Amino acid sequence: MKKWIYLLFVAVIACSVLLVMRDTPTSAQAQPPETGEAVLGKLIFFDEDLSATRTQSCATCHGPEVGFTGPDSATNAGGAVYQGAILGRYGNRKPPAAAYAGDSPLLHQDASGAWFGGMFWDGRATGAVLGDPLAEQAQGPFLNPLEQALPDALALCRRVKQSEYAGLFRKVWGPGSLDCENDVQGVYERIGRSVAAYERSPEVSPFSSKFDLFWDTAIAAGKDVRLIRCGMGGGGGMGCGGSGTNGWWSYRNLGFSDAELQGLAVFNDPNKANCASCHSLAPGSAGYPLFTDFGYDNIGVPKNPANPFYQMSPRWNPAGENWLDYGLGGYLQGAGYAPEVYEPQMGKVKVPTLRNVDLRPSPDLVKAYGHNGYFKSLDQIVQFYHWRAMMDRCMGGCGGMQDMFPPPEVDQNRAMLNMFPMPQMGNIVAFLQTLSDGYFQR
Repeated sequence: MKKWIYLLFVAVIACSVLLVMRDTPTSAQAQPPETGEAVLGKLIFFDEDLSATRTQSCATCHGPEVGFTGPDSATNAGGAVYQGAILGRYGNRKPPAAAYAGDSPLLHQDASGAWFGGMFWDGRATGAVLGDPLAEQAQGPFLNPLEQALPDALALCRRVKQSEYAGLFRKVWGPGSLDCENDVQGVYERIGRSVAAYERSPEVSPFSSKFDLFWDTAIAAGKDVRLIRCGMGGGGGMGCGGSGTNGWWSYRNLGFSDAELQGLAVFNDPNKANCASCHSLAPGSAGYPLFTDFGYDNIGVPKNPANPFYQMSPRWNPAGENWLDYGLGGYLQGAGYAPEVYEPQMGKVKVPTLRNVDLRPSPDLVKAYGHNGYFKSLDQIVQFYHWRAMMDRCMGGCGGMQDMFPPPEVDQNRAMLNMFPMPQMGNIVAFLQTLSDGYFQR
């Protein structure tokens, strides 16, 4: 980063935080970070020097223009796994969103045996070391040989110490906070916490979607969005009727179209798609839904045959094309848990937030869905939910119909998906498109 760019960036940040914030229509991302720690975290997040070849930053795989997930259309259209800083090295999963992750608790098992929290698709950033899974996740890619590929924490600390923003680092964290030779782990921790502060900031997690405006308007009108349902009867064959308590029609004139309301109702209704059982409408710490319960499930996503990890050398992938992604169960097994703990979790991956699920700079940019990026559009993954639920319920018969999708990569511990009417698929997509930030500015 050139010095004049850095100075200009800091000046803009300083001016921006003095502005009075008010709700105005905008197509931009949210307000800049408001704290010094978050400003520092942003500089680290976008610094390509913090990789082995000085060519890759966190933002390379977590682009703001697509909701802080993979921003490259060609990559998403194929293997969906991003190349690391070193040519020819690839990880094994698609980049998860770095936004709206700040509420994820420590990885833990509840009384029912279900797992929640942690970070990464497999939960391996447990939060046990720093007490913050998001900060631990932020540390990981810098030293991952398949990602930014720095050799160790000392190398990372020295790069930060040589950066244009080293002075800001000391200002934020205090004198001696960049002592790489005597306190390398302390510096490494401060780097992770700074990036996490940026990821929690209003720029990354702004709650500025059409849904958020609808949520606020509904509250002002005395309506609880969490109670929206399809209703019974009518519906013109659409399966979202015209009578009953908390029916979708009773939420009209609050900012959503009828299609968006029906999509939300089908999404939320326990007797329809019931997506909200995992992609929860429960408010998070900011008072708005995060569309995840931070749990783990196996919905039966097929293998992505274009995943470049299958072609990696035995040094990185001893199983080659036979590699299977066991998700949380694989992590727990590798961490030394007993079989009775990890076997029920084989194939389960973390439930992602649905915020910004369709955010893109142009309609022709391909986004990938699922932990391995098998699905290439919202329509396709919503169709998968409908079709796989139907096939499960007729035990594969369905009048001789063949499943439209390949078999699951891991069939163990697979969740039974809820049936919902086929005509409602488009309405669910319409609702999901309301979750894109930048609809208005707080």
